Amino acid sequence: MATPRPILIIEDDATVRETLLDQLSLDGEFAPLAAETAATADALLERDGARFDAILLDVGLPDADGREYCAKLRKAGIAVPIIMLTGAGAEQDVVRGLDSGANDYVPKPFRLNELLARLRAQLRIFDSSEHAVFTIGPYEFRPALKQLLEAERGRKIRLTEKEAAILKFLYRAGGAPVPRQTLLNEVWGYNSAVTTHTLETHVYRLRQKIEADPTDTRLLLTEAGGYRLAIRG
Repeated sequence: MATPRPILIIEDDATVRETLLDQLSLDGEFAPLAAETAATADALLERDGARFDAILLDVGLPDADGREYCAKLRKAGIAVPIIMLTGAGAEQDVVRGLDSGANDYVPKPFRLNELLARLRAQLRIFDSSEHAVFTIGPYEFRPALKQLLEAERGRKIRLTEKEAAILKFLYRAGGAPVPRQTLLNEVWGYNSAVTTHTLETHVYRLRQKIEADPTDTRLLLTEAGGYRLAIRG
């Protein structure tokens, strides 16, 4: 199972904030953090190594207009899905929210199951978009383009569809070991004709592309009956 996806909740209403924290933490799918102000959110976003896969953003913050804050995040290069939460559901409010760069706009009071469904939908869209960029060691990994960019050396590495899928799933595991059979099922589906030898061959070829020395692996490691990714190299 992949590690929980980090979600940032920016909401000044304590009841709503705590409800979202509790509900998003329930089944291990998400790992939420919360901020009650834009300033606190900035501090979380600017922490060393900070990563959030999506943001739930209240329109009415005590120190900022949520729509203006959303536009600020977009201008700063934050491309992850942003879902705005608001008590104002009139058409013009929705339009203003979407125009500010939000991906979706959910009026309060909202049904939690609907919010979660919209969040999952936006994550699926983003993961398949050219904007999705993950950091793996010295590389920027763009799954949609099946490409690794090593900025320091100005080098682009093309990946096959399966290689990109392997990297993406290992990245989602957050550095935890993933059993070979789990990777086979996730990348190839439940196909009895595909064996672990197929996976091992793809991993071997992937290491030839990404490891500085394929005989001394530092990124794609064999461990505990499977593989894990040393995300920071």
